[in-house]
Amino acid sequence: MTYHRQLPNGIRVVGEEIPTLRSVSIGVWVKTGSRYETEQENGVSHFLEHMFFKGTDRYSAKELAQVFDELGGQVNAFTSKEYTCYYSRVLDEHFTIALDTLANMLLSSTFAEEELEKEKRVVIEEIHMYEDTPDELVMDLLAEGTYRGHPLGYTILGTESNLESFSSADLRKYVSEQYNPHNIVIAVAGHIDEETAVREVERLFGGMSGSVAGSNRSIQAPPFHRSLVTRQKDIEQVHLCLSTLGLPAGTGELYPLILLNNILGGTQSSRLFQEIREDAGMAYSVFSFHTAYQDAGMFGIYAGTSPDHVESVVQSIQRICRTFAQTSLTASDLEKTKQQVKGAMMLGLESSGSRMSRIAKNELLLNREVPVEETLAGIDAVTVAQVKDIAHRLFQDGFALSAVGPIAGIDFAALVPEAMA
Repeated sequence: MTYHRQLPNGIRVVGEEIPTLRSVSIGVWVKTGSRYETEQENGVSHFLEHMFFKGTDRYSAKELAQVFDELGGQVNAFTSKEYTCYYSRVLDEHFTIALDTLANMLLSSTFAEEELEKEKRVVIEEIHMYEDTPDELVMDLLAEGTYRGHPLGYTILGTESNLESFSSADLRKYVSEQYNPHNIVIAVAGHIDEETAVREVERLFGGMSGSVAGSNRSIQAPPFHRSLVTRQKDIEQVHLCLSTLGLPAGTGELYPLILLNNILGGTQSSRLFQEIREDAGMAYSVFSFHTAYQDAGMFGIYAGTSPDHVESVVQSIQRICRTFAQTSLTASDLEKTKQQVKGAMMLGLESSGSRMSRIAKNELLLNREVPVEETLAGIDAVTVAQVKDIAHRLFQDGFALSAVGPIAGIDFAALVPEAMA
């Protein structure tokens, strides 16, 4: 049973009671991320995520870690472009202490100067790690190019120079502006009843203040640039991403796109995987993906291959995508894909954590509950013609491209002529 409540201060509490479990997952979701940063602030959302674990008026950084370790539970956080989440998974009997500790972190962190300077070094090492992870770096370059000049193109981690400049006062200012109760969803899923969950959330978070007006941050939909962004690195493989304009979250057309993604590159039986890896042996990893934001989307294909195979791989990806609408896709093929997608979705929801995340993101980004039954019905209703139509619309205008690796001598401009460096 799911529920939706709103506290007097504007915080939304969403949850799902799952009596068959012993665990409970808690997530504090804040509608802020790199999209809501200025160029000078870029990286502050992610840095704050780190600093909330670095000491409060009650606990040191070590003691915070010990609280959850002693409970046998999990606690962590992550930052995306459009939201930040602080979450914990514990036994039902430890729900109150876990929620109390999360509240103490988010409402009473000290941002001590000594911890601030240490954590700057940690995040700078994280940036260096990404630079040494080409399959991650190529994704950042893709976003940077396609959303050029728009906050969706900013890296979540930010820049070293920005990190070095952040002060405790900067963090407190950003919290006061962005951590508005009207921008917060607290999600609870597992073996805990609605009244207990809502009562404890209100007791611990009900004192937060902030106006509705303060939560109304304007955002603009980004233009999509068919860009060409490359980075020379002395490594073995060339890591490639091709992308086109996708669809925003919440649109009904996402259902045909979900199925298209699965058919093209979502499984080991997909067309990209079978042709490029299994038949031609030109890549170990090749897959497609779709990223949906509130008002924009990107459909992409990733492949890692040797420099000798770059031309063939890029040409194969474009051919498979552009000819999809003309190739045979039978009702039987589509039905198999629907079963794959529905099965993967339902298996993925067999934990309190995944249930908690689903209801939180729907509320935060769509402002409504999306029942599982609605999603299943939407998938079932998709026709062959709809899948082919969405493929035609996505791929008719060409691709953006990003590449990382030993790329000297590779003429990407010739391979993707519509992409502009």
